Amino acid sequence: MWTSASAAAVPVAERFEWFSDVVASALIPTAIVSERHADFHAEASTLGLGTARLSVFSHSPLRSRRTPALIRRGDPEQYQLALITGGRWWMAHHGADEEFGVGDMILWDTSRPQETIAHPGHGPSRSVIVHLPKDVLPLRPGRVDRLLGRRIAADGGTAAVLARFVASLAEHASACTPRELGELGAAAADLAAACFAHRLDAYGELPVETRTRALRERVDAFIEHHLGDPGLTPGTIAAAHGLSVRALHALFRSAGDETVAAAIRRRRLTRCHTDLTHPALASRPIHEIATRWCFPNAASFSRAFREAYGATPTEFRREAAAGSG
Repeated sequence: MWTSASAAAVPVAERFEWFSDVVASALIPTAIVSERHADFHAEASTLGLGTARLSVFSHSPLRSRRTPALIRRGDPEQYQLALITGGRWWMAHHGADEEFGVGDMILWDTSRPQETIAHPGHGPSRSVIVHLPKDVLPLRPGRVDRLLGRRIAADGGTAAVLARFVASLAEHASACTPRELGELGAAAADLAAACFAHRLDAYGELPVETRTRALRERVDAFIEHHLGDPGLTPGTIAAAHGLSVRALHALFRSAGDETVAAAIRRRRLTRCHTDLTHPALASRPIHEIATRWCFPNAASFSRAFREAYGATPTEFRREAAAGSG
């Protein structure tokens, strides 16, 4: 369950002290200043992910500094990875001095000083931050240091998969059970390790288990992104990841999971289920929704939907509409 707080509930004169306390508790102790005293806005939410943690921040432009004295005051001994979802940042950390924009990721070490500016003129600064204990990343600390404070562009490969995964955590993790949250935290650590290792040319150093789990996350993300493509098959998935079809099937079997085809089918049915409850799509014919998610045969789609949800698409849409009325 998310723990959330907003500066809107705090008197203006006390907001910086309040926000400093929130950041110190949820993230790390820092010294914060801003020129937006009269209309300073900030919101923060945190969610536990087993050994990892997730934070979402939104705030007005500001400058923050983490000094050696503040590190002595409190250090969770973590790597913290931020995905910027709004605004523009500058950070100086461990010899790096770089600008960052929406879609970029930044990694920092809570045991080292840093200075950060959320620039004015670019709207509220928004970020999703994954807190990773240092010992969950199976990479030598000296290697990870080379990434600190430097822009990690999420424009392709494992970095893009990691960024989408982090964004999806902020959107969907609150609906997960404690066990699922722990599994998501482990998956975040595996994907982060794979992303960092690729950038450091150290992928071969990762344990086989970490590489396997990260590959499965990449495959799952690829399937999700291409669910509306009729050409999505085990063959196209395998080719996109440099695998043989046999290796792809073995990857799914190793997790004691459903087959590749079954996974694609289940996820397409989930998309149909969602569309059938969406108010904006209430007038769209069921067969169009089915075709959108690659079920061109109405009869077979109706049977598959009924097997999955215990009602035909027509019955389900009728009941969903009655329930929301």
